[in-house]
Amino acid sequence: MPAPEQPPATPGAAAAPPTSRARTASEPPTTPTAPVAVPTTVPVGRIPVLDVSPVAEEGRFPAKAVVGEAVPVRATVIREGHDALGATAVLLRPDGSVHASVRMVDVAPGLDRFEARVQPDSEGDWSFRVEGWSDPYGTWAHDAAIKVEAGIDVELMLTEGTLVLERAAGRTGDDAMSARDARTLLEAVAALRDTTRPPLARLAAALSPQVRQALDRAPLRDLVTASRTYPLVVHRRLALTGSWYELFPRSHGATFDEATQEWTSGTLRTAANQLPRIAAMGFDVVYLTPIHPIGTTHRKGRNNALAALPGDPGSPYAIGSPDGGHDAIDPSLGTFEDFDAFVARARSLGMEVALDVALQASPDHPWVTEHPEWFTTRADGTIAYAENPPKKYQDIYPLNFDNDPEGIYAEVRRVLQVWIDHGVTAFRVDNPHTKPLSFWQRLLADVHAAHPDVLFLSEAFTRPAMMLTLAKIGFHQSYTYFTWRNTKAELEEYLARVGGDEAPWLRPSFWPTTHDILPPYLQHGGVGGFAVRAVLAATGSPTWGVYSGYELVESVPRPGVEEQIDNEKYEFRPRDWAKADDLGIALLIGRLNEIRRAHPALQQLRNVRVHPTSDDALVCFSRHLDAEHSPTGRPDTVVVIVNIDPHGAREGTVQLDLAAFALPTDRGVVAHDVLSGETYAWSDEVYVRLDPQVRVAHVVHLEHAVEAR
Repeated sequence: MPAPEQPPATPGAAAAPPTSRARTASEPPTTPTAPVAVPTTVPVGRIPVLDVSPVAEEGRFPAKAVVGEAVPVRATVIREGHDALGATAVLLRPDGSVHASVRMVDVAPGLDRFEARVQPDSEGDWSFRVEGWSDPYGTWAHDAAIKVEAGIDVELMLTEGTLVLERAAGRTGDDAMSARDARTLLEAVAALRDTTRPPLARLAAALSPQVRQALDRAPLRDLVTASRTYPLVVHRRLALTGSWYELFPRSHGATFDEATQEWTSGTLRTAANQLPRIAAMGFDVVYLTPIHPIGTTHRKGRNNALAALPGDPGSPYAIGSPDGGHDAIDPSLGTFEDFDAFVARARSLGMEVALDVALQASPDHPWVTEHPEWFTTRADGTIAYAENPPKKYQDIYPLNFDNDPEGIYAEVRRVLQVWIDHGVTAFRVDNPHTKPLSFWQRLLADVHAAHPDVLFLSEAFTRPAMMLTLAKIGFHQSYTYFTWRNTKAELEEYLARVGGDEAPWLRPSFWPTTHDILPPYLQHGGVGGFAVRAVLAATGSPTWGVYSGYELVESVPRPGVEEQIDNEKYEFRPRDWAKADDLGIALLIGRLNEIRRAHPALQQLRNVRVHPTSDDALVCFSRHLDAEHSPTGRPDTVVVIVNIDPHGAREGTVQLDLAAFALPTDRGVVAHDVLSGETYAWSDEVYVRLDPQVRVAHVVHLEHAVEAR
């Protein structure tokens, strides 16, 4: 190939020597100019596979799944011309062997978007790829159906069909069909060759559902083109689905002496007495707020008062005193022996223990004197306390990760190990978005390598990009904006989002309230409002939780803020749990957790579908799981209809897409309300009336033919 032409030189002109001069002091030193790197074109292959998902930044961050989860894999697959093509999702075990090859379905005809669901069956670092391929049978079936019907090249087309089916049936090795499917194809070959039968009958035998199903299970594939292989980290099931209950141990068993006007703190032992009650409501995890020693310098009083009164216990988030720091237990709560007994009692009741991780210190924390470099020193020589203007937290010093990041890392890793060694299997991390993401990525990977069963829940009420990135770098679950999604439009949009494009990384945990947040909806919604939010949280996400006292409908705010008055974060809060039975919320929570355990569709995230309703206070969504992905071997479909108006009855119609659930549309479907026990006959259009004084929701199991009684 000739070299590119160069512009001609000016006749008689000599090349000018380079000009040299001294560099001034203000100029940067010169460096040789490196050649510009030209990107290497990546071959697309004969059957291009594009836009594979779930993939983040070309596999920089692995997608997530849990054992038994049905994971959607999607890709755009195209080819030249008009011949048929197909696609396969290939799931690879941690050792690189093939676990499953699943034929993908064109879910967007005309857009060439294919999808299949794969299902890992153990924890570990799995991977997946998508293979595009030419489909000889599909090409022949399309052409033969047209030509034989029109009487064109009839015998030629039927003969070509025999060659295709014989080749498919005769394969050996990894592509071989089952003996039964091979016989099905060879029977179709015999029919194609039977010239005593009409041509259309011979063709019909080769296009039968049995033949197509056999080739769906083991397709004949030419020109196979594979995508890159992408990572998929698989965790234990609690990483996706579970119910959490929060408590402050000091409140449970706390007593007040009227004579001395003094409080006695509850302990880990007295708090353990609450575990049977919590287990009876069906919770999987008991989450403890910090149980470490609390500082006295600038201790906050009741309702976040700047000055504490004698006996005020202070905020457990002001961690550290002469009694110790993050690796110690406040003496008023007990000892490590008491903590071990708490963990053992929880486990005996089928629950795990999670602990709050708040990487901050009170002015009295041992870190402050031993490692002052771990904090920010202001111009006047004082250590900067935490602020979120206009809020000020004078009792808390935030860590500064710029000065000694290795020292801080080593200490935090050591502290986590202390609690892991004492049976903690999950950590709720306070405000992780205020610490370096590189710190979390390293820490979470380190803990995962040594203790893959340990889970981390991100409490990051912050901008969406930060929340999602925290999930991508290793947090197993995340708090969400659910707490503030109240209207029909807000809820429908949010349910679709968290179950859609974000789902491979950000596993949402729905909490109606926290110890810091009492949203206006619950301030004014009464018992009905608390019931509404419990139903939405428990069925809208595979993971949900409540803070202690939710079952007592604690709804009075501190004036001017979205926070409960007499907040447990600043004082002892013993409660009369017998009142919960009168309100009914505890019974509702227990029933919801029971329903969640009975229905595998509610234990999935990526299967939500929103359905239209005729009333602006009726929200309807469903979760469906095909039989092939269900642990029961049966399909599972649950429809949730909620009246989000906690004050008045609402009625209207709901439009259901029964065909999407493989349910009949030409006759009634058995609909069993698992919340009330009632049974209905439903069709594509359902009339409902929900009165918050009677019931706020329908949670309905739609029975498939194999289940019908």
